[in-house]
Amino acid sequence: MNVRTLLSGLLVFAVACLAWVGPASADGHAAGEVKHSVFIAGPSFTGILGEDGEPAWTAPRKGARDGFVLGGGNVLIAYADEVVEFDKDKNKVWTYKLDKSNGEISTAVRLENGNTLVTELGENARLLEVSKDGAIKVEVKLQPDTDNVHMQTRMARKLANGNYLVPHLFAYAVKEYTPEGEVVATFHTDTEHFGGRDTKHWPFTAIRTPGGPNRPFGTTVVGCTYGNRVVEFDQDGEVIWELTNDDVGGIIKDACGVQRLPNGNTVVACYGQTEKTGVKLFEVTPEKEIVWKYSGPHRVHHFQVLTTNGEPVDGAPMK
Repeated sequence: MNVRTLLSGLLVFAVACLAWVGPASADGHAAGEVKHSVFIAGPSFTGILGEDGEPAWTAPRKGARDGFVLGGGNVLIAYADEVVEFDKDKNKVWTYKLDKSNGEISTAVRLENGNTLVTELGENARLLEVSKDGAIKVEVKLQPDTDNVHMQTRMARKLANGNYLVPHLFAYAVKEYTPEGEVVATFHTDTEHFGGRDTKHWPFTAIRTPGGPNRPFGTTVVGCTYGNRVVEFDQDGEVIWELTNDDVGGIIKDACGVQRLPNGNTVVACYGQTEKTGVKLFEVTPEKEIVWKYSGPHRVHHFQVLTTNGEPVDGAPMK
């Protein structure tokens, strides 16, 4: 989807969320207070939380892995065995079923060209672009470097240059693939900086940020699950920013989903947090100051921040 369509859809959706959650979100917030509405893909809850932290929309099925709120308010969700697009009334309007040659699905992204990006894990680990009529338009054979199906890959994303950014957990690497399947860049999470492989910095989420005057290539932000760390690489694979438990009082527990917000802040999911009132999501500034937390009951595998203090998040989500 293009940015204009996304913004239009999120504006409609933000108004709907505020209506669903009632006056608590519509009355405004204290000076400096941050509140978000969030889509959550999780094991016990998959759906949307309003800015008061209460469910505003619940998917017909929980146990999701990835997902996006689309322009117009439909929700695209990746489950282990299928990708489903639901409308706001929870009707299925599009679906893709896992191929029988593979074991799991991990990714679902609606692309600007109308195709849906899907990754399948298994003997035939692959990345697909699937059209609206279900035809496979692009197929890229992945190189996960492991036969452990569940740990082959997670959140793949298509880049502005037409390539694909794919995190491979047991390869300790985020690989950039061309549509022809060539690996043209690799970002390693088992270097001396991370303490080698013993620290188990398995890459789960990988985000390419837009380029700027100083870094035309952009940067690559990676959430490392078991290593409880978020790192940002430059074009050469050097770490230029990172967030560890030493920075945030030990609250990172399995840093799966990550989102970089337009203001430069970073939101992190703590998938391994199972305590009912433990921190499941939090937001930090580039200076590593915590400015928002979600400590509700729902565990978070991945997520999408939709609104901040009643306003939709600008642009295509970096998640």
